[in-house]
Amino acid sequence: MKKIIVFGSGDGSNFEAIINYFINKDVEFICVSDKKEAFILERAAKFGIKAFYVPYSETYDFLKDKECDFVVLAGYMRILPKEVLELHTFINIHPSLLPKYKGKDAIKKAYENKEKITGVTVHYVSEEIDSGEIILQSSLIIENNMKLEELEEKIHEIEHYIYPKVIDYLLFTTDIGSLVNLTAEF
Repeated sequence: MKKIIVFGSGDGSNFEAIINYFINKDVEFICVSDKKEAFILERAAKFGIKAFYVPYSETYDFLKDKECDFVVLAGYMRILPKEVLELHTFINIHPSLLPKYKGKDAIKKAYENKEKITGVTVHYVSEEIDSGEIILQSSLIIENNMKLEELEEKIHEIEHYIYPKVIDYLLFTTDIGSLVNLTAEF
């Protein structure tokens, strides 16, 4: 059985998309949040998934004895130190076409800078924020007269679509073509 640990700090909509995608697959999940009141923990409980509040300062101790295929960051709003990143392979999703608009408010920054194209990037996590090796990017044309809220909604739709599929690819597939063709499906 494959095992994934998902870290999130907030709502957990990407987490729920991942869980729904894998509902009938042989994958075990653990959910972790650095915030006691994060809704992601409630989402985990709804699905019967083990969920833990782990203060940021205790992340290393929590992960050091955990076995998993990799750790998925899904709205985890912390920068993990090198010693934590050395424990497992970490992946993250970011709402821009990296290397543009690293960090917070990426959608808003692309919108305010009147970009014609933006998108979503799934990448490996490295010590520098949003700078790890890119696994997959999916682009989106920002239509004329599109409101910021519409752009945010569209970006989240793309995230919910591609993140579970990239995780599936990393867990079960060796054919790079299936990942390359993923963006054409959306």
